Amino acid sequence: MIKIERAIVSVSDKTRIVELVKFLKKYNVEIISTGGTAKILKENGIEVIEVSQFTGFPEILDGRVKTLHPKIYGGILSIKDKEEHIKQIIENKIQPIQLIICNLYPFEKTLKMGKNDEEIIENIDIGGPTMIRAGAKNYKYVCVLSDPSFYDEFIKEMENNNGCVSEEFSFKCAKEVFRLTSRYDFVISSYFRDKIEKEVLPVDIDLRLSKVQNLRYGENPHQKGAWYRFVDKEYKREIFQGKELSFNNLLDMESAYNLVCQFEKPACVIIKHTNPCGVAIGNDIKEAYQKALECDPISAFGGIVGFNRKVDKNLAEIFIKKFYEIIVAPDYDKEALEIFKKKEDLRVIKCPEKIKYKYDFRTLVDGFLIQTPDEIDYEKFEVVTEKKPTEDEIEGLKFAWIVCKFIKSNGIVIATKNQTLGIGTGQMSRYDSTRIAVMKMKDNFKRIPKPIVLASDAFFPFPDSIEVAGKAKVSAIIQPGGSKSDEEVIKKCNELGISMIFTGTRHFKH
Repeated sequence: MIKIERAIVSVSDKTRIVELVKFLKKYNVEIISTGGTAKILKENGIEVIEVSQFTGFPEILDGRVKTLHPKIYGGILSIKDKEEHIKQIIENKIQPIQLIICNLYPFEKTLKMGKNDEEIIENIDIGGPTMIRAGAKNYKYVCVLSDPSFYDEFIKEMENNNGCVSEEFSFKCAKEVFRLTSRYDFVISSYFRDKIEKEVLPVDIDLRLSKVQNLRYGENPHQKGAWYRFVDKEYKREIFQGKELSFNNLLDMESAYNLVCQFEKPACVIIKHTNPCGVAIGNDIKEAYQKALECDPISAFGGIVGFNRKVDKNLAEIFIKKFYEIIVAPDYDKEALEIFKKKEDLRVIKCPEKIKYKYDFRTLVDGFLIQTPDEIDYEKFEVVTEKKPTEDEIEGLKFAWIVCKFIKSNGIVIATKNQTLGIGTGQMSRYDSTRIAVMKMKDNFKRIPKPIVLASDAFFPFPDSIEVAGKAKVSAIIQPGGSKSDEEVIKKCNELGISMIFTGTRHFKH
């Protein structure tokens, strides 16, 4: 047990500090304190010894140097039952310290507030991390409270143990100290790195994550799952209603919103298993939604729906007639939110900002594969066939090309100017993806809008897919090019009267 007789108190976050120190005074604990903390304690009638009085050395350099003194660190780091240590602290008139109550300058908060560099630098704590690390190292003799969330448990320990705390509790507090200082240093390091780092993929990438919440399960019920966030990055999501978000919900929601935000005009995307089953643009989002649903109404059941405009009452009234898991949009009218309450399980999510990735990650058993996001649409826009595409076809090709970037390889998108008509995705052959896209189009459209265009995320290795497209009355195709069979593919397009554009840019998505 650690008998608490002397405590040093120096906190930036002064939550409940007066209450805690008054509790300590009931056990006749001597209080040493610094600057602003000492001032607040004194104003509340609590007797304290200021650090400068305790050390015999003044606080200097605008408070940059307060606790960095042998009388402080000798009292913290001395091993209380080691004869040589006892002899040295007596010789140097050092008094043991058993409790440190200290939290750190709010560097992360200052950074997020967008303060200037001078203010940010001044909020790099030096004495605080040093002091709590010293106490945590000597946890058998010193207890460190680095977060107000530990105060209640500490009070119970003191009450249950007649003014003492257990080594077990002190060890728990020590673990929290090293977690805190590790994160604190990481955020500071990231700030400096971002100031000078010029390499897109540097030699070292430090990743630090904090748990947002546990999830009911992972992709399947037998898998455990949790949601983590980078400590130096936060994307705003506001949840208005609905069941708890699942592992798959979060993936699908981000896929839907990332794609829908690629369009300038009012747009709607309906996602199933991270792949779009319907994408459309319209004069307003109600029209965009109706067109997106038309693309594949069977697959849309239970889907995740994204919009790039505020959702209004008119859209909400028709939206709730179908079953969806999630709706995500930049904002909602009050009337729309009231209408959605009729479906309590529907998750209604607001994401006011577009999604911006710095890196794209894939997991390996021993680490990650890391790449920059796929943000280049064209290296070129070259017509390679005898037939040139019309303006309407070019509009449709550009629309289909955007969608194609967001579907799993092998990916084929058949579309018109403002609407997908059929999507074939994730197949082992491009030929099969093309046949699936055609099948989807024929299943869902009694009258197929014109023009009918096709986008392929990678080159065609053979002209067989072109033959399938030709039979489906596709009139223009966009693809990267680069196959050994390019000449055969172009020849087949010329035979069938199909125009073709090469982009020079592939959009594989594994």
